[in-house]
Order: sequence, then structure tokens, then C-alpha cells
Amino acid sequence: QGQLVESGGGSVQSGGSLRLSCVRSGYIFRPYCMAWFRQAPGKEREGVAYIDLDGTTSYADSVKGRFTISQDNAKKSLYLQMNSLKPEDTAMYYCATNSLLPCNRHDYKSWGQGTQVTVSS
Repeated sequence: QGQLVESGGGSVQSGGSLRLSCVRSGYIFRPYCMAWFRQAPGKEREGVAYIDLDGTTSYADSVKGRFTISQDNAKKSLYLQMNSLKPEDTAMYYCATNSLLPCNRHDYKSWGQGTQVTVSS
């Protein structure tokens, strides 16, 4: 079973930027789908951005144009560049992997421990 470790969270003011990173280890092959999810207190976990092995991406409507998911397979890393952050982006952000298609789904199998993002107004 592979391991995912997120980093890069923090506290920023509205309009600011953060870059989240997720490093995977213990995977024999690169998972076909990788994604970022988030969960705010009292809310359900939601998918934020997805990327497949070929680099095809998809985003939740709430982050389109502001967030960018990317990967560096040589570094076994997944990234989420978050710009123009809003208070409603405040949540715990999780990296996840899956091998089921399509990638933009909620039943991912492997999860990191999360990194907190807090955006103040």
C-alpha cells in the first residue's frame, strides 16, 4: 500500500496564493488518477481537481480559473496551485489516488493525512 504525504498548507489572506504538494511513496506504478479533495468543518468532502496519467485535468466549478493541478512523475509528486483564494476555500485538503475511471469521482481508495488551508477575509 502506498503512502501520500501533503504539504504546503497555511494561512493566507483573501486574494492570496498557496501551492500544495503531495509526494507518493511505495507505489510500484503511478496511479492512473490523482486528485485533490477538500473538506470544511460541517461539510461533505468534495473533489477539487483531478488529473489522469496522460495529464488530462478537470476541476470543480468553484475553483475553475483559480486552481491548477499538475504532476511531476519523476519526483512522484502532485501539486495544486491555488490563486485568488477566498474564505470559502478554507478546508483540509487531501491528496488521493485511484485506478478507476473516470477520474472525477468520489470513491478514491488511497488518501493522505491532509494539509490545512485557512483563508481570512
